[in-house]
Formats: sequence, C-alpha cells, structure tokens
Amino acid sequence: MKRNRVNIRVIYADTDAMGIVYHTNYIKWFEIGRTELLRSVGIVYAEMEAQGYNLPLTEAYCNYLSPAKYDQIIVVETELEYLKRASMKFVYTIWDEDRQKALVEGYTIHACTNNLGKIVRIPSFILEKVNEQMQIKF
Repeated sequence: MKRNRVNIRVIYADTDAMGIVYHTNYIKWFEIGRTELLRSVGIVYAEMEAQGYNLPLTEAYCNYLSPAKYDQIIVVETELEYLKRASMKFVYTIWDEDRQKALVEGYTIHACTNNLGKIVRIPSFILEKVNEQMQIKF
C-alpha cells in the first residue's frame, strides 16, 4: 500500500500562547496529507470536483501523543486504509522531523457525493487510479 509523506513547518499562527500547536490544526494537516496522497496517484481534488464529485468528511479521530511546537518541522504520513463503494478511510501519523517520535495518530472517513450532496458510488476514474497506483483491490 502506498504511503505519502509531506513536511510542514509549524508557523506561529498554528500555535497557542505557549507555542504549542492548537489541536484543530492537526485536522488541517490531515487534509494536506490526504490531498497530496491523492495527487501522488494522479487524483487532483479540484479536477474531481469539476467532474461533480466531492469527498465530505463523515468521521474524524485524532489521538494526541506529544505536542508539536512553533518552528518545528513535522512529517505528515498518510495512507488509504480502505475504499468501499461510496467511502474512503485515510489513516495518518504526524511525526517529528526525524520520524523518531509520533506526535499524533488519527484517521478520517469520507463519503463520496455528487454536487447535490447525494451519496454516490466512487467513480471509476478514482477506482482505477487507486487500483493501479496503490494496489488496493475493491
């Protein structure tokens, strides 16, 4: 299964008064990881939207293990755990720069919808790319 890694430097706006990353920013970084994983296999989210498909979040989980701090480089590691008829689950680990210490672990689940917000099957162009690039059978 393919994993993708993205490095991010923690900026001041991501932290609280103590220089510790504010908890909701990890969910934002999950999105960056997910978007870049999809892009790495040829699925550009903007193009998917232009074709009438969206992946709204239906569930999110985040386990905070150790705080990230201002000016720290973090590594967001993302993989696709499953792809069902109308949903996808991504799992994430956010590491310190050297990948020696896990800071956060979590996952998100996304439904596939059309532009009217109706749940629909994941389109074949996504299934084909996932099967070809990630060796996930569906």
